[in-house]
Amino acid sequence: MPASAPDDAPDRPGARQWVPPAGGVEALRSAAPACRGCELHGPATQVVFSAGNPAARAVLVGEQPGDVEDRQGIPFVGPAGRLLQRALDEAGVDRADVYVTNAVKHFRFEQRGNRRIHQTPELAHMTACRPWLEAELAAVDPEVVVVLGATAAKTLLGPSFRVTRERGVLAERDTVAGRRPVLPTVHPSSVLRGPEEQREEAFAALAADLAVLAHHLRA
Repeated sequence: MPASAPDDAPDRPGARQWVPPAGGVEALRSAAPACRGCELHGPATQVVFSAGNPAARAVLVGEQPGDVEDRQGIPFVGPAGRLLQRALDEAGVDRADVYVTNAVKHFRFEQRGNRRIHQTPELAHMTACRPWLEAELAAVDPEVVVVLGATAAKTLLGPSFRVTRERGVLAERDTVAGRRPVLPTVHPSSVLRGPEEQREEAFAALAADLAVLAHHLRA
């Protein structure tokens, strides 16, 4: 049976009523700004949906947009996104083979003066936003889903999945979008948050995980 996470916020309607039943990625992207599935749409600047090839062989799923992404409306364009691109380049992954998105489509943050400080989405936010991700995976139908970090893993694979135990292992797994080949790894932001003296090693480990994807795509 597919893994699932319980909806622990019944007062939140969830996104399903806003998700169009057909039309592919462009229809989903056009419909997403109207979503009121959880409260995160209020303080966020805009919905940040996805980027990349809608017929990609690999879908990369991150956590949520950050401050830069929220302002620009494009995922993975901030510091973590630039590091991810470096890791993809080092691993030998062609960006034309990749579609990038997030488990949660709005930026969750705490305002501190002029700064907006990232806050990890709650399970209720993942649950509310999950119909968008399910629809994206159905529309793109990738050969591989790359799970970047714990939030994406909880959304797709259930709350008991641990990236640290399974990272770098490409395997068929039960997900909320059916049984699919999944490659778990860390979120690139974790490399940036780590101790400075360990960042090169952490970056190399991320690139090594993504090299597993590159090997699969070349096979």
